[in-house]
Amino acid sequence: MKSFLPWLILGYMGIVWGLSFSLSKIAVGLGGTPIGLTFWTCLLTGLMLLFYSIIRGQKIRFKLKDLQIILLLAFLGAMLPNMFFYYAAAHISAGLLSITITVVPIATYALSFILKLEAISARRITGVFFGVGAILVLVLPENSLPNKNEVVWIIVACLSSISYALENITLAIRGIDGIGPVRLSCGINLLAALILGVFSYFTDNFMPVPLPVTALTWTILGISLIGATAYTLFVLTIANSGPLFASQVAFLVTISGVLWGILIFGEKHSSWVWLSLVLMLIGMSLVSPKRKS
Repeated sequence: MKSFLPWLILGYMGIVWGLSFSLSKIAVGLGGTPIGLTFWTCLLTGLMLLFYSIIRGQKIRFKLKDLQIILLLAFLGAMLPNMFFYYAAAHISAGLLSITITVVPIATYALSFILKLEAISARRITGVFFGVGAILVLVLPENSLPNKNEVVWIIVACLSSISYALENITLAIRGIDGIGPVRLSCGINLLAALILGVFSYFTDNFMPVPLPVTALTWTILGISLIGATAYTLFVLTIANSGPLFASQVAFLVTISGVLWGILIFGEKHSSWVWLSLVLMLIGMSLVSPKRKS
């Protein structure tokens, strides 16, 4: 059973992270605004991670010199990608959202190569071309999408993934020593919530949490719970089973995201969308680091 546990955890992460795409569409459909949803999910996720850190006896401490980089990460890893994502969720299917998230590892390697952080690799550059081809297959053919206006929102969803890739690059260049990933994510989410809370209040964009409890309240709580638990388990999986094993969750997230969209919304996709999914998965597998002997 112990040897099977990592696979159960991997399955949980893939299933619930894939479900988050559909929950995001539901939240937007119930009247949630991109700024409001980002604020509440960041706040609740941060508080959950804070509670987890406290019960493990870990103190949330940041050095003054780290605040600038944490502020940048709050924009790149929380505020911008979440807002882009929620804006796109109102206009494209959950399946398409889950396909665009695979741009993250592909864009990360492409940016790493441009910045000379990664050595040239024919296999991984081929993966980048597969990723670009997957997006082109989505946006160029006349009958790939039910509505060609969705092209704009696919690009917006890809901006969310590129923002996450920029976060990865920032961490690779700068790094933050002495802060565990869970505590770092906690700080990023709480700082993002603070900034968005102040901004939305003074611009009359604040979205009060729906009380008494409504379907939107439960949906926001569900998205936040998924973010906190899946991320914590992802970090633990890296520690216990290695980054290569943990990275396989990306495939499960994309596939389950498409399947959840079909199950919840009855989504139907053209052959071009399925081809894009296959190309994106191939590209993602090619840019993933090889296991070292």
